[in-house]
Amino acid sequence: MRKKENQLQKKLNRYEKLIEEIFFKNYKNGASEVSFLREEFLATAARLEIELPKNIGDVIYSFRFRTNLPASIVKLAPSGMEWVIRLIGKGKYQFSLAPNARIIPNPHLTETKIPDATPGIIKRYIQGDEQALLAQLRYNRLIDIFTGITCYSLQNHLRTSIVDVGQVETDELYVGLDKRGTHYIIPVQAKGGNDQLGIVQMEQDFALCKENFSALVCIPIAAQFIEKELIALFSFEQTDKGISMINEKHYRLVDTNDLSDEEIQRYKIRIEN
Repeated sequence: MRKKENQLQKKLNRYEKLIEEIFFKNYKNGASEVSFLREEFLATAARLEIELPKNIGDVIYSFRFRTNLPASIVKLAPSGMEWVIRLIGKGKYQFSLAPNARIIPNPHLTETKIPDATPGIIKRYIQGDEQALLAQLRYNRLIDIFTGITCYSLQNHLRTSIVDVGQVETDELYVGLDKRGTHYIIPVQAKGGNDQLGIVQMEQDFALCKENFSALVCIPIAAQFIEKELIALFSFEQTDKGISMINEKHYRLVDTNDLSDEEIQRYKIRIEN
């Protein structure tokens, strides 16, 4: 375990040196946006005598969704703001200042127990936190329950290119139908392990919906394990002030015997209120 932790820290130290050098090479005092190119990693790594990873994109992904930027960059953000890394074209990126950029479950939010309908054979052989989360969302119809819309999985891991953004990926794409006959497109971003959800993913999902499913109502959803069998779901809307969260729910998957009649009655009262 300690060996793996040391290897991870070594990798992060290498990544931190690269991203820090690229940031300050392009940063101007007081700037709120700092653009850079993917190809800059090659020259930067050579100059610093750092061995690049086989997948350069892993450096960028790490700071978008896994770990914090170096302290030297973080401290340049004004109070209430933080740096995020946005895609702005093929091989083009931008550090941007944004408020409340991380999507973090509310620790005080009440949870709702759901009888776990995940097939036992799926639980036995599924691999990876993200895949486990997507499977549990699907088999327990949590997207339907959360949105109140009848939803169907359309595609897993959709990769596509968006004008002025570049290549984006959505973990799972649902289509939905409500009682009025309205059609919905619901991109789902799922994170497990140490990966973090960020508002930039929701921005990308709105862009994807606008470009490829403009006739449908778009409801991006983020999903994250809080702990084993406890799942946080978030939904978002696009306003003139940016992306806003409109709903958050926590669902705990339980054996049917662990859901009492008293709890079911409490849920009824919760709905009526």
